Amino acid sequence: MNTMSLEAQSVALFRRKRLIAFAVPAVILVYCAYIFVVFDIAGLADRASIDNARTLVADTYSYKTHVTRDNRSGDVTVAIEGERKGRYAEGTSPDWVALGEETIIDLGQGHIVTFGAQVTYDIPGYGLIVTEPGRDGVNAVLPPGDLPDWINASNNRLTVTTDAGRLTVTRNLSEVFRYAIGWELFFFTLDSPYHGVGFGELTARAFSGEAGDIWQDFWTNNMWRHGDVVWAIVETILMAFLGTFGAALIALPLGFLAAKNFTPLGSLRFAVRRVFDFLRGVDGLIWTIVLSRAFGPGPLTGSLAILLTDTGSFGKIFSEAIENVDDKQIEGVASTGAKPLQRYRFGVIPQITPVLLSQVLYFLESNTRSATIIGAITGGGIGLLLTQAIITQKDWEEVTYYIVLIVIMVMLKDTFSGWLRSKLIKGDEGGH
Repeated sequence: MNTMSLEAQSVALFRRKRLIAFAVPAVILVYCAYIFVVFDIAGLADRASIDNARTLVADTYSYKTHVTRDNRSGDVTVAIEGERKGRYAEGTSPDWVALGEETIIDLGQGHIVTFGAQVTYDIPGYGLIVTEPGRDGVNAVLPPGDLPDWINASNNRLTVTTDAGRLTVTRNLSEVFRYAIGWELFFFTLDSPYHGVGFGELTARAFSGEAGDIWQDFWTNNMWRHGDVVWAIVETILMAFLGTFGAALIALPLGFLAAKNFTPLGSLRFAVRRVFDFLRGVDGLIWTIVLSRAFGPGPLTGSLAILLTDTGSFGKIFSEAIENVDDKQIEGVASTGAKPLQRYRFGVIPQITPVLLSQVLYFLESNTRSATIIGAITGGGIGLLLTQAIITQKDWEEVTYYIVLIVIMVMLKDTFSGWLRSKLIKGDEGGH
């Protein structure tokens, strides 16, 4: 009877395991199919724009020089990224733009654009495009044949996009974009006496007594705003530092109240633990929005948001660490006649210090990244500059610049935290 019973149990067990082995993959497969339909994975390729992606990538490592003609007055301006801060002085232009009654723009590779009463674009292998913008619209004369997909022509607008550049003609404006590799005006703007100066000459002039002026022109660059960027990074680090360590200082005494071996009153422990649950249950971004309405934007609001969220997280971590301390060490300190606060200081704190430091330093690293997003909402730090650059949708090289700085900042913070953790927790080579 026992043998039959064991056999029946074994058979049932194997059947159950076989069922689970088939059921789990089936559930996963059904879930993947659900995701495929709900998220419209099949239509992803149709929604994707390769041209936009290519343009976005190109903008991260290149810049555009805009040559613009006012078709009403005939005035021609040349500006880096089309910004007033990057505009060439009147009568000056890069060497590939010849100003005159007719402005001739050499885009390279044989591509020539001419600005005048008529706007022409001579494209090698295709022919000459002639437009005459006026009140009646853009009257474009194109070479015979089918219209290629890189030309968009209508009565009010003509756009020609080639590998050499882009021409746009409307009734009021004619504009040429020319891409070039690099971050133009990164060091000095056009109005700086050091713009276009080679590295060797710049070094010689720095050693001859112009180092302060050179640094000032670089630091106050009104296109890349290096001074503002550095201060924004400092604000981001301060937000993370104040929020993290402020939360640790608040959570440590509250952790003793939440620990059952130091707070015998169950109702008090329950209340403190629920406070911790509430603080960490609300995401930091939610706290950021709430505090922004209450105190207004600014880096201090971001610090408070980090502080509230981390107080809940630290409170749980610290209370659990306190509950796991060795009572013998506390009893040893008490045997010397130490008072309760002294018992905590010399009997508990040394035991939980490795946990405290490890978690605080880890959260500091994480909060440095979070402070970037929080800063975008509260109006402070590098996150604000990053958001402003993204909103413009034209200065993606600046977006790349800010992202690179954020990555470097996080890497340096990670290196510093690792070094500090090894010194404070593991001790030096002598074991001190």
